[in-house]
Amino acid sequence: MAKTALRKITMAVLAPAMALGATVGLASAPASAAVWNTCDQWGSTNLNGYTLYNNIWGSGAGSQCIWANSGTNWGVWANHPNTGGIKSYPNSTKAINKTIASLGSLTSNYNVSVPSSGAYNTSYDIWDTDHQYEIMLWVNYNGAVGPIGSYQGNVTVGGHNWNVYKGTNGSNEVFSFLRTSDSNSGTVDIKPILQWLAYTKGWMSSNETIGDVQFGYEITSSSGGLNFNTNNLTVSGS
Repeated sequence: MAKTALRKITMAVLAPAMALGATVGLASAPASAAVWNTCDQWGSTNLNGYTLYNNIWGSGAGSQCIWANSGTNWGVWANHPNTGGIKSYPNSTKAINKTIASLGSLTSNYNVSVPSSGAYNTSYDIWDTDHQYEIMLWVNYNGAVGPIGSYQGNVTVGGHNWNVYKGTNGSNEVFSFLRTSDSNSGTVDIKPILQWLAYTKGWMSSNETIGDVQFGYEITSSSGGLNFNTNNLTVSGS
């Protein structure tokens, strides 16, 4: 569903409304002054070993601003129109650069506050270094959103129960795991999910190198302006 930040740059056309975000968006940031914020379409920074991206990549987008107190505590204010199609994927990215076979561990903790309106998913977006495979883990979702591909079945792995979908976006294979009940906090054991894909299903090789683990909000619509807050996020691999 989502694409890497670099690939999204080449595909996206930003609506002129983005220019409206600077004043309104920053006013919606937390009362405590953030150490970094931007309303730039491709704004990014590095904090505490994480790279944060505003990443407005879809056509017909509105305004969006991202702020961060650290690489693990950040949020987004977004005002995207109530139309179809993904507008953005603001996220925090952690580089892993290990093969599935050589991973000792790969886990993540998340704690978010998300709106009850709008259309979006809160998701991990995991990429191999060649960008042949994309693994999405949806921990919550709202509104008219759905995964790429066809339903493959249900599995309990990595500490959660998921409905699994498999498809392609025309550039790479996409494996989507949709949590069967919404969650705003928890721990995901990512390594056994990758092992299930490689060893149980044979959908990718265990020699694939996992490059980035991203976590963020794939936003389709947030009309009127909505806040997406990452209260805490940690990604740990060895």
